[in-house]
Amino acid sequence: MKRKAFIKNSALTALGMTAFGIKSSFSNSMASADTLKVNEQRISNRIFELAKFGLDDKGRGYRVAYTKGDIDGRVWFMDLMKKAGLNPTIDAAGNIIGKRKGKNASLKPIAFGSHIDMVPDGGNYDGPVGSLGALEIIEVLNEHNIITEHPLEVIIFSNEEGGTIGSIGMVGRLTPQGLQQKSQSGLTMAEGIKAIGGNPDNIESCVRHKGDMHAWLELHIEQGGILEREGLKIGVVEGIVGLRHWIVTLEGFANHAGTTPMNMRQDALLAASKFIIAVNEVVNSVEGNHVGTVGKISAQPGAYNVIPGKVVLGLEIRDLSDDKIDMLFAQMEKRAATIANESKVKINFELQPNASIPALTNKALQQTINNASKELGLTTKFMQSGAGHDSQEIAVIAPSAMIFIPSIGGISHSPKEFSTTLDIANGANVLLKTILAIDKGIAGL
Repeated sequence: MKRKAFIKNSALTALGMTAFGIKSSFSNSMASADTLKVNEQRISNRIFELAKFGLDDKGRGYRVAYTKGDIDGRVWFMDLMKKAGLNPTIDAAGNIIGKRKGKNASLKPIAFGSHIDMVPDGGNYDGPVGSLGALEIIEVLNEHNIITEHPLEVIIFSNEEGGTIGSIGMVGRLTPQGLQQKSQSGLTMAEGIKAIGGNPDNIESCVRHKGDMHAWLELHIEQGGILEREGLKIGVVEGIVGLRHWIVTLEGFANHAGTTPMNMRQDALLAASKFIIAVNEVVNSVEGNHVGTVGKISAQPGAYNVIPGKVVLGLEIRDLSDDKIDMLFAQMEKRAATIANESKVKINFELQPNASIPALTNKALQQTINNASKELGLTTKFMQSGAGHDSQEIAVIAPSAMIFIPSIGGISHSPKEFSTTLDIANGANVLLKTILAIDKGIAGL
């Protein structure tokens, strides 16, 4: 090639042009799409930055939904979204939504994300891994000038830990009764949604319907120890358990602990203890992966020298089958009736609003995640999720799937919750590869 021609072609190439005057950045971007990787250090740094929001006076994590820590963390996250060009907005349920245009505006969006609120004294990975992983996908696409065919949406759901409130709102299941339920913050759900910029008075405005999303994906820590124990890197979630909560109130008679003979007592706490044991026995009497827990207890009046006259318990049952939850609860009610009769107390069950429904994930998306993992050299396991997630709500309106990464020691909802930087990057790379496969139509949706 002559020197002048060489110089001309070199200059054109540097400008992203060919000798025929055709822009070549698209082909270069597409050629590099298969080798794209996330910036694992950026995700890790941001996880630790987010962890600073909501610390109490003892340095414990308290980014509980609707509290100052949650509000401050959301502002920080939205600022990152703005810098990534997502122009975030807050819908009526308090969900943060950032949008990135695709080449074809007529296509429905591929959505992905998670949540950033936490349980009291919780960990730094449950939710933030998926939220910051989702943001990282946008960062990588921006850095490589890749525009997908589909529009993309990053969604950070509000108050996941308090009952997947944001996603319940998005699918139209947040009722007036649910809005009046008290949250962990002390505010009602309606008050909390207002505090974070939502509009509970117009909650229907955030509702989406079947067909409004092309697909939904959520990256998350496993919150259990199966992947680590089996030495596997990626969990392909097949289904997410439903869960229901009941307030169980036991009423006996508060009386003097020194002058009331043992055979004349109506001890609500003793009856509650028997019921807690009965819950465990019922759950263990039936084969399956279901679980039942009494995780809250309050005895009144709460004095050394007074027989407890009233006890309030918090009962939870989880399973992939609504029918099995019904069956287990019916058995617990039967045992409770016997205990009430023998203990001379009254036992009342009050089902709480905002229950999570069981959901199966989309099989085509499961396979796409599995294929993406294999292409990255990562071992996989098809598994169910014993924890509730926003994805189970979105599964009602869109093909949905989840990607799990190992939780060290199987620990979650604890300050000791931890996932390695490498595992987080592996999960984010699987998410990236899966999104690109969906966009190209490889998933077959």
